[in-house]
Amino acid sequence: LPHPAFISMESLSKKETMALREKHIGKSCQLFFREDPLKITRAKAQYMYDERGDAYLDCINNVAHVGHCHPAVVQAGCQQMSVLNTNNRFLHDNIVLCARRIISTMPDKLSVCYFVNSGSEANDLALRLAQIHTGNKDMITLEHAYHGHLTSLIDISHYKFNLPGGPPQKDHVHVASCPDIYGGKYRDCDHTKEELSKLYSNEIKNICAKVKEEKGEGICAFIAESLLSCGGQVIPPESYLKDVYDDVRAAGGVCIADEVQVGFGRLGKQWWGFQLHDVVPDIVTMGKPMGNGHPVAAVVTTEEIAD
Repeated sequence: LPHPAFISMESLSKKETMALREKHIGKSCQLFFREDPLKITRAKAQYMYDERGDAYLDCINNVAHVGHCHPAVVQAGCQQMSVLNTNNRFLHDNIVLCARRIISTMPDKLSVCYFVNSGSEANDLALRLAQIHTGNKDMITLEHAYHGHLTSLIDISHYKFNLPGGPPQKDHVHVASCPDIYGGKYRDCDHTKEELSKLYSNEIKNICAKVKEEKGEGICAFIAESLLSCGGQVIPPESYLKDVYDDVRAAGGVCIADEVQVGFGRLGKQWWGFQLHDVVPDIVTMGKPMGNGHPVAAVVTTEEIAD
């Protein structure tokens, strides 16, 4: 039976909803729990509710950063939408104040902000900035990485192109091992922490050398989450990112920190995951958690790259 305080928010029965979805929604847009999919009609804080009013602890959604329908977020959104929603090429206080607030959490050299609609757009823009700035094309990414669903990002997302039937790996994309010291190629049961960092970072160094030797060119960029979320919540070994950033920059590339999933304080001690590794990226990307799931995201970079 439905919860006693339950008020239905359905306009269609579950059967009708499923029939319309089958007819009008692309088959590749797959549902969770396909044999008996949940029909979610509302959410609050950490819970989601189905058409019967049954509550589910939400351990799936990754963008409701401060919980579903947070009152402060709802109020801010409603207030702004009732006043203005327009192109950001007009002057407005909010865009510059928001940029200043984000940049205040960053190292000094990261001082230029671009606003976009999603993490995918942010990472796509980061790639374009890197290509224009370096004049190079070759990208280094990590095993199991996911950076978005645009064509440019599927090309560098091992999590996507390594699937059965996925697109072939592009010649300009180079994949290094996921620096997983527990279940990865090199493990802490066989090596010291110092050895692990070098074993994994040396793969990046070798890729840089191979590109130079075979193509006579430098690296465009290295992109990685500061903690690999799709890779299994993997924390890179100490000094790994420091070594990688040094090698990539020595090869003419820039370093992109994908903070879409792990930024905005989600790792507890700092605003951004890269800060836990004592490195400073050249480009930082963030996604919809910035707007608690609403379509607002950003790229932050240096004046040198932005210009």
